[in-house]
Amino acid sequence: MGDGTHRDGPPPFERPFAGEDTKQRVYGAVLHAREPMTAAEIAERANCSAESARTHLSFYADLGIVVRHEGRPVRYERNDDYFEWRRVSELAREHTVDELQVRVSELTDRIEGYRDEYDADSPADVDALAFDAARIDDVYADLGDWATAVEERRLHERARRKAAGSAAPSHG
Repeated sequence: MGDGTHRDGPPPFERPFAGEDTKQRVYGAVLHAREPMTAAEIAERANCSAESARTHLSFYADLGIVVRHEGRPVRYERNDDYFEWRRVSELAREHTVDELQVRVSELTDRIEGYRDEYDADSPADVDALAFDAARIDDVYADLGDWATAVEERRLHERARRKAAGSAAPSHG
């Protein structure tokens, strides 16, 4: 294999932010964190100084991308509400109200199909281990798809309402 083997692929697992500037590495470290972390912990993951991490984290906190938890030590975590708002705004901007409504309807049909198939209101209500071992992988795949469809429908419905609201004539 030549030197360019990984050029177009993902970065090495042990250095996922290689080649990015400090600001991007801090951003990536926060996005990948599963729980609130100190600036020093984020700095370690981002391969930068704690002071540099604090500077960028402060900037991201001001934008609402990161939540700052006061205390000793201060901890930071990604603001999932921000990313949801961004996704909804993107959907509303890129699709018409009618396109969003069609997608909501498609997702609703898929969800109803799973409800009928598994005789349950949600994927959490299904005991995958109650199924035959030969089918268990398919059941887990269905439950994951069902949960994703529920979440996507919620986001598309929010985007549809947002797009419908912004398309409404103003009465000033």
